[in-house]
Amino acid sequence: MKKILSYVKNHLGVAIFGIVSMILVISADLTIPYVTEIFIDDVLRGKNYEIINKILFIIGCISLIKFFFGYLKEYLFDYLGITISKEVKETLFKHIEGLSFSYFDKVNTGELMSRVGEDADNIMDIMGFGFRLLIENIAYFGIASVLLLRISPTLTLVALSTMPIIAYITIKSEKKIDDVYDRISDHIAELNTTAQENIAGVKLVKAFGREKHEILKFLKYNSKNFDLQMEHTKIWIKFFPLEEFLGNLSVVLVTCVGGILVIYNKITVGQLVAFTSYLWMLIWPMREFGWLMNLFSRTKASAGKINNILEVSTTIENSKEGIVPQNIEGELSLKNVSFTYGEKNVLDNINLNIKAGSTVAIMGTTGSGKSTLMALLGRNYDATEGEITLDGINLKDVNLKALRDSISIVPQDSFLFSDTIENNLKYGKNNATKEELEKAVELACAKEFVDGLKDGYDTLIGERGLGLSGGQKQRLCIARALIRDSKILILDDSTSALDMETEYQLLKNLYHGDTKKTTFIIAHRISAVKNADMILYMEDGKIVERGNHQELLNKKGKYFEIYQTQFKDFLELSDEDVANF
Repeated sequence: MKKILSYVKNHLGVAIFGIVSMILVISADLTIPYVTEIFIDDVLRGKNYEIINKILFIIGCISLIKFFFGYLKEYLFDYLGITISKEVKETLFKHIEGLSFSYFDKVNTGELMSRVGEDADNIMDIMGFGFRLLIENIAYFGIASVLLLRISPTLTLVALSTMPIIAYITIKSEKKIDDVYDRISDHIAELNTTAQENIAGVKLVKAFGREKHEILKFLKYNSKNFDLQMEHTKIWIKFFPLEEFLGNLSVVLVTCVGGILVIYNKITVGQLVAFTSYLWMLIWPMREFGWLMNLFSRTKASAGKINNILEVSTTIENSKEGIVPQNIEGELSLKNVSFTYGEKNVLDNINLNIKAGSTVAIMGTTGSGKSTLMALLGRNYDATEGEITLDGINLKDVNLKALRDSISIVPQDSFLFSDTIENNLKYGKNNATKEELEKAVELACAKEFVDGLKDGYDTLIGERGLGLSGGQKQRLCIARALIRDSKILILDDSTSALDMETEYQLLKNLYHGDTKKTTFIIAHRISAVKNADMILYMEDGKIVERGNHQELLNKKGKYFEIYQTQFKDFLELSDEDVANF
């Protein structure tokens, strides 16, 4: 909570004006019972009608103060709560965006959505409403107690007789509610994750006919959420009615004892009426104290979850004096590079020297470390051992933004935003011109289908590119990467959904582009890699074969076996068949 409260420092002016407005409203409220006392004792009973005009004037002033400063108080505290919630969300989202890839390997999307959404909104509730009500209640309780003692110490002791019991009940209930809210917060994150994953994968669910299974899974999580909410409700209804009863009991006791004191002329009727009014200013804070503890418990749990994320530091440190190369050529060198993830050795002693402008193709079995090797180039992860250099400079010494600006990547997952085709393409280069967009789309072999759309580049595509075929999404992702015009281009199995003719034309465009990029192609088809300057074959995190297409065929190793499998029918053709073809 301390970190959350620190946000108030940035808005002290708003907070101070809000508190001043609150004090004026409280002062006006506390004046009303005293004016009522004078009206009853001096006007109604004392027949002093000359002061009626003064009393009416005072009541009018009190009403104006409550109207104007009451509005100002509500507005300022609401503004404070909304502003702080906005800043918390911005800080949290900015922090999340800056975290390393390894963090997102372990955290569910639904959990992060809960923190940025529901938990940050709880902060708004406490800042805009909770703290205001807490300050008000403390002020009402403290000042009303003093005024009650002024009227009658005896009645005050009667009124306060139930308060220690109410305070004990409230403190006892808070401990139990704290624990429940902590578990509710965790479970809501799980519930959101389940819903998010199911909605994102709804096509797969329907394709496998697993709707009933997913509904039952969601119902299971929702039932647990229901149980936790009911557990909270049971705690609440166990203590709140008792607090309500004790508060009302205090009024009954005061009325009975106060009536006796009036009969024996210990206090006046006006004083008893004023005392009862002040008593309600004592009772309401005690009643709301339980509700406030409920709100504080919820916010405390939310603030704890948010702080847990804010305390996570990135594992990829950007050098404070990071080098920003003026002209990146794209020459890469990997010396004895190994990478361990957890207890698993993903890459083992990789050594490579890649000339600027060359094309490197990588093949290998699933899980052999191909994508991980590419992830090291952009420092999505840091090598556990060894050194990677770009144009002779250690990657750890290069400014992180400059490094990633020099790399364009087309990942395995063809992710597109729910936006127009043009805005998706401009994600690669925000200020790209129309000519640059069209050139990139043409190089990616996407011109024909984009031009064929009714709205062209202004066509809205669905979430994650729904509404487009797999091949169309891949070509748009490739176009998005080409628009960056970076010196290093990584195609991570990004032509798998293309037919061989389109793949051939696309790769031909890349090989014969205006400016030669250092290009990495991860693929499973020989047709996609055979023209590369260097072909690597990986197994169990090691490079077991390297060379160009012909050299690897001559070795008759793993690459040759794949070649024979993929071109089996062609190899079985006789010379006569080839001639006739």
